[in-house]
Amino acid sequence: VPLSANGILSASSTASNRSRNRARYRTKAMNSEVDESLFGGIKPPAQSQSHSPIVLLRDKHTIRKTLTALGLDHKPETIQLITRDMVRKLIVPTEDPSGESLIISSEEFERIKRASHVVTREELEAQEQAFKKEKEAVVDAVTTRKKIMKQKEMARKNNKKLTDLEEEAKDRAQDLLQRASKLRMEQEEELKDINKIILNAKCHAIRDAQILEKQQIQKELDAEEKRLDQMMEVERQKSIQRQEDLDRRRREERIRGRRHIVEQMEKNQEERSLLAEQREQEKEQLLEYMEQLHEEDLQDLQQRHQQRLKMQAEIKRINDENQRQKAQLLAQEKLADQMVMEFTKKKMAREAEFEAEQERIRREKEKEIARLRAMQEKAQDYQAEQDALRAKRNQEVADREWRRKEKEKAQKKVETEAKLRKSRLEQVAFKEHTLAVQVQRDRDEFERILRAQREQIEKERLEEERKATGRLQHANELRRQVRENQQKQVQNRIATFEEGRRLEEEAQKRQERINDIKKKKLEELRASGLPEKYCIEAERKANVRPASVNQ
Repeated sequence: VPLSANGILSASSTASNRSRNRARYRTKAMNSEVDESLFGGIKPPAQSQSHSPIVLLRDKHTIRKTLTALGLDHKPETIQLITRDMVRKLIVPTEDPSGESLIISSEEFERIKRASHVVTREELEAQEQAFKKEKEAVVDAVTTRKKIMKQKEMARKNNKKLTDLEEEAKDRAQDLLQRASKLRMEQEEELKDINKIILNAKCHAIRDAQILEKQQIQKELDAEEKRLDQMMEVERQKSIQRQEDLDRRRREERIRGRRHIVEQMEKNQEERSLLAEQREQEKEQLLEYMEQLHEEDLQDLQQRHQQRLKMQAEIKRINDENQRQKAQLLAQEKLADQMVMEFTKKKMAREAEFEAEQERIRREKEKEIARLRAMQEKAQDYQAEQDALRAKRNQEVADREWRRKEKEKAQKKVETEAKLRKSRLEQVAFKEHTLAVQVQRDRDEFERILRAQREQIEKERLEEERKATGRLQHANELRRQVRENQQKQVQNRIATFEEGRRLEEEAQKRQERINDIKKKKLEELRASGLPEKYCIEAERKANVRPASVNQ
């Protein structure tokens, strides 16, 4: 059903009023708390001379009674009663029949007000900063107290008498510290130089000792060389004598060998003559054996010739037998060919008879087919008439069905047009309603955007104020840091001056320790048994080097 214009406007105005009413509500706090003392029993008023009590009453009668008691209201409340015959004024009694009035003191009222206060973000941040500062102050105080306690504990331990184990541990630690200090002093350049000087002196002494030792060794080597030469000469004479004896023995051996060879040659000649005679005998025996073999071969050849003749006669007999069998086979083949020809003639005669019979059957079938075709043509003419009649009837049925469908289609078209007109009217009404709703929505959206812009402007103003406050705090912080840096620089200069003086004293003490160590090392060098000239040279170099460094 389409809506009327008045209904649309009234609905839109109602919706806008509701939206405006909803927009005016602002949340004060996300949670709420109520002091339970407001719902307790009657408390006696606080005896305070500086502040008067604050009374919270439950109804107007109690309020009126309290005001009268305090002298703030002198007129009693009256009620005008009008009847048929007269008009009367009745005074309302001022007593509290319920007895549920509650009276609290001003301090309690202030406490309730403070408890009902909603803390903002800035106040929360300020409280957090104050809490952090208080916590840091407590931590600093605790740290300072710990340091003081540690110092007292260390002083107590230093003043306390040590046990044997602690004394031993202390001695070990002291010894370790001394060794570490000594090693650290050894790394000083001056001590490194004195160590080099001492090492150089030791090296020179060792080198001179090595030269003397080398000369002594050379003398001993020369003497040993002469002794070896003499021994070699004696050995050479002995070897010459041994070689002469060896040559003499070799000549004797060669003579004996020559004699033995001659004897062997004579013996070999005799053996060769015996072998020649033996070969002649073997040759004669071989000739006799060969003649015997030749005779055996001749006999074998004759036997083979006889066997070959026998084989040829057998082969001839076999060939004759084969010729005879072949002639018999030819005769049998000719007889078989004659029989095949007779069978072929008989078969051809039977096939001719079969073909004649088949031709007769074919002609009879053609006659039968012609008769059947004539009968079929007659039947087809009757069927065609029946088909034409049936087609005419079907056409009439189809025409009736088409007219019925056309009628239904026209009726459906009329109904569809009516529905379309109705739907178009509904669409127009819905469109008008939609436009009205859209106008109201646009108006609400405009008001919402306007409120949002105002809120944004207010937020930007607050943000700018906060940034200005932050910049001011930052500037104050920078000034404080500058003052602290200046104080630190002054303290650093004082500390640098103190450090320079301390370093100068340490350098003087260090030089004294180095000189003591030098003297001690030179004394140890002299005590090690090094020749005096090297000790004097080391002392001279050790005394000259520090002077050059000071210059």
